[in-house]
Amino acid sequence: MEALEEAELCFPQLNTSCRKTIRPHSETSLIYSLLTCITLLTVVLNLLVIISISHFRQLHTTTNLLLLSLAFADFLMGVLQMPAEILLFRGCWILGDFICAMIYFLGFLIVSVSVGNMVLISVDRYVAICEPMSYTTKVTVKRVQLCICLCWIFSAVHSSWILRDFLKQPDMYNSCYGECVVVINFVEGAVDLVLSFLCPIALIIVLYLRVFVVAVSQARAMRAHVAAVTLQRSKAVKAKKSEMKAAWTLGAVVVVFMLCFCPYYCFTVAAENNLVEASSAAIEIWLLYFNSCLNPVIYVFFYPWFRKSIKLIVTLQILQPGSCEANLM
Repeated sequence: MEALEEAELCFPQLNTSCRKTIRPHSETSLIYSLLTCITLLTVVLNLLVIISISHFRQLHTTTNLLLLSLAFADFLMGVLQMPAEILLFRGCWILGDFICAMIYFLGFLIVSVSVGNMVLISVDRYVAICEPMSYTTKVTVKRVQLCICLCWIFSAVHSSWILRDFLKQPDMYNSCYGECVVVINFVEGAVDLVLSFLCPIALIIVLYLRVFVVAVSQARAMRAHVAAVTLQRSKAVKAKKSEMKAAWTLGAVVVVFMLCFCPYYCFTVAAENNLVEASSAAIEIWLLYFNSCLNPVIYVFFYPWFRKSIKLIVTLQILQPGSCEANLM
């Protein structure tokens, strides 16, 4: 069967214009609808997280500061990066070279910040569960704020270094007018792979495995204590279920992160020079972005206080005087 795609100029008045791909209307509508839904869901979920943690004073904890930073990065992904990728879907970039450079820079920045925040959350959970007696002295508000600032600064420096040549001349890799692409050479690609994926995922796995081992041992100790005191087998069964629930929760955090990030980084490693553009890596890029939609689900929806805060936000009760003092725990 012959391909249904045909091309036409993005800018008919220019001979150097790129050609855009025209797909069947039904296919285009379906893809646009799906990507728009993912974008809106990402924006709404992360905005709910931001409002909840920022408004309710009871949620102003060190752990929630990390969740707030993660949610803000994912919110920017939904507001800025995802709409730009939807705009690039037809292969035509109409916003100019400067905006093109900023979009790629923000893409690298947001992904790097999200990964950094996930590492910080892993460290926070490790200290809280494995060293609970010293948690309040080691993990303070000022230290968490400093770590968050350093995470954003490092991500900005990292992204600027990766794209240093591209930021100076955004159209250096364009083959025609209306194109928005960036080429990452082997060295920069290898550095980005190590700093943005291999090292973070290795650290997260190690920390969560340690947390899992400690959590299971604590559950078994509690089960033994309950069994010795009450001799009720039902308690042991509940403890066993608790162990399995903890295993699935911690496993989901790592597995979802790897499933979202592995395809993109495998794609970038496949070639000596990696061409990063929406038309050639759409699935990998959107799977990477989709992690920003899953983050609030994984990290926040398991918390009862978030469900309570959603009710207060949706019913506009947060507009009432003193609503910030509401008890959500």
